[in-house]
Amino acid sequence: MEKRVVIVTGAGQGIGAAVAEAFGENGDIVIVADVNESNAQTVASKINDKNGEAYPIICDVRKESHIVEMMSHVEQQFGQIDVLINNAGVSRWKSPFELTAEEWDDVQHTNVRSVFLCSREAGKVMRKRKKGSIVNMSSTRATMSEPNSEAYAASKGGILALTHALAASFQEEGIQVNAISPGWIHTGDMDELREIDHEQHFSKRVGEPADIARACLFLTNEANHFINGENLTIDGGMTRKMIYEH
Repeated sequence: MEKRVVIVTGAGQGIGAAVAEAFGENGDIVIVADVNESNAQTVASKINDKNGEAYPIICDVRKESHIVEMMSHVEQQFGQIDVLINNAGVSRWKSPFELTAEEWDDVQHTNVRSVFLCSREAGKVMRKRKKGSIVNMSSTRATMSEPNSEAYAASKGGILALTHALAASFQEEGIQVNAISPGWIHTGDMDELREIDHEQHFSKRVGEPADIARACLFLTNEANHFINGENLTIDGGMTRKMIYEH
């Protein structure tokens, strides 16, 4: 089978790094895109050290020119783009009374505007072969909230809406578009967590980046092309838990 060309944004750390490494282990060519050059190089080197094939690329997804140049570069080098994982994201935990318009815009540009721009540009390449798969990283915070999370929640809700809209628009091009909504995914040392942290999940543990990486592999498998315009919640059952105060 020919190798797929996979682009992962925000791949320099956390969930993005785990996703990039999973595709590398799967035998795909991985473009490790991140605004931090050192982080991107570290992840790409880790993949290559395991006999994978990965290439770091600097991309600030807030900038349209960076996205256009990245997609053009990847097409020129490999002739195709098969998978796009729109993972890059930031948050601002700040009172709505204090959150500035600039801070709001930065979250929206990073989290949701980038999903549209990356999908638009990758889609232009994918449509030439009439196939491709896009996965957008949303969050359970798109549908439930804690205080002071307005900018992040709005961006993740926008990603859910954008996902089914893109799936509709791209249907004639053979491009599949889905979203993943992670719950509590711990990107640090699991030993940092308390027993109560794990126990509040039906699965009796907090999530790990690998849980999301496996879902990305599943959704982008060509055998699963019938899954389209969908949002897959991966949260150990947290959003299904009924809570009463005693």
